[in-house]
Amino acid sequence: MGLRLNSGGRYDPASDSWMPTTVTNVPDARASHTAVWTGSEMIVWGGVDQAFNPLNTGGRYIPASDSWVATTTTNVPDGRLLHTAVWTGSEMIVWGGQDSSNFFNTGGRYNPSTDSWRSTSTINVPEGRTFHSAVWSDSEMLIWGGIGGLGVINSGGRYNSSLDDWLPTSTTNAPSARYLHTAVWTGSEMIVWGGTDTSDYLNTGGRYCANSGPQPTPTLTPTPSATPSPTASTTATPSSSPTATARPRVTPRLRPTPQSRPTPP
Repeated sequence: MGLRLNSGGRYDPASDSWMPTTVTNVPDARASHTAVWTGSEMIVWGGVDQAFNPLNTGGRYIPASDSWVATTTTNVPDGRLLHTAVWTGSEMIVWGGQDSSNFFNTGGRYNPSTDSWRSTSTINVPEGRTFHSAVWSDSEMLIWGGIGGLGVINSGGRYNSSLDDWLPTSTTNAPSARYLHTAVWTGSEMIVWGGTDTSDYLNTGGRYCANSGPQPTPTLTPTPSATPSPTASTTATPSSSPTATARPRVTPRLRPTPQSRPTPP
């Protein structure tokens, strides 16, 4: 791996032009890190430095002021590279990755409004991995695939940040195990595609539907009866003949409209 860099640029497609990002207070040069966009800032974190040391530092780049602010290292996750990061709308969640000797199944949640970290649960957590994928579904982080201590993986997990808990993703009809694949969230499904299984480059994928809870019990709608609702034909005609009610196409005989009585003087 070549020289690590701590520089960058901002590209404006409207003017087809570049301008550099400031290097004042910039984080240490690195590679194999992550970056997310919050709506007003870019947050970079983790990666490996020029000496191949895993990093647990990061920075927040604010384009409006062309400035950097460091992320706190209090309660920060272990330094790592090749992890994933998603933005929830209020927090950056980083998970997985590796250092020189471990595949991580841990992660952290960074809140830029308070500049604070808290760890993600390790109860029912998926096995540690790297080169996996992660997407945010508006309520959960879905991670899938990758490579870990036991080899290439075709399993994953759903992390609910509101509950701080994990659920496994189904392996029924799951794509073949792979890493270095891609994943996107459509609004209702996660689609994974491509990657490698160490022997082949893959041109297959899969669509995963993550239900946020149990399916609602359908409410049965009563089947309309062929017998008309009580009408003039059932009250005015005491005949036991079923012809007036058994055939729904028969138009019930209307009662004569009562004449208005004169108002007494």
